[in-house]
Amino acid sequence: MPKLVDHEERRRQIADALVRVAGRRGLHAVGMRDVAAEAGVSLRLVQYYFQTKEMLLFHGLERLAEGFTARVGARLAAIGPGPGPRATAEALLLASLPTDGESRTFHLLFSSYALLSVTDEALAAQPFLANPKTAEDGLAGLLERAQGDGLADPGIDARMEAVSLLAMTATLGTGILVGQRTPEAAVAVLRHHLDRIFTAAA
Repeated sequence: MPKLVDHEERRRQIADALVRVAGRRGLHAVGMRDVAAEAGVSLRLVQYYFQTKEMLLFHGLERLAEGFTARVGARLAAIGPGPGPRATAEALLLASLPTDGESRTFHLLFSSYALLSVTDEALAAQPFLANPKTAEDGLAGLLERAQGDGLADPGIDARMEAVSLLAMTATLGTGILVGQRTPEAAVAVLRHHLDRIFTAAA
């Protein structure tokens, strides 16, 4: 009896191989043949599941996003039940800083993909992510909830603060990667701004 193939699992296996090899060599230097070797499958199989390199890169980003969501969940689980909007916002932001191997790969590849899509027409023609504003919407919603509960400055623009915090986190993450500042210094900057938002109400 022929062995049944879990196609979704095979696609995840290949996309995860892309993430691993790109994390070591850089996204620009990775080809489908490299990914096939990393995954331990044939080039033909990679091409069967992902007809173009651009499709493979897109699915690699989706796997990174799933890993990011899992890291945020792990941080919240460590805090305990009912963490509240401040702790949730902090978990969301800190999970994207490159403070370990997994988060370093996340930041490096997302940044690389964004830059490559500026000059690569094939990348620019497909969405950056299926829901690119998920983090922004989630963070803005947390800030609005905190305002409604009297836990944050009622005078802030929640959407504007969410955009600012995410942009700040991205820049701080790049600073960590290039040695401009330590992870501890970056965390201190983020907490300083969260204190401004969440303590002003008191």
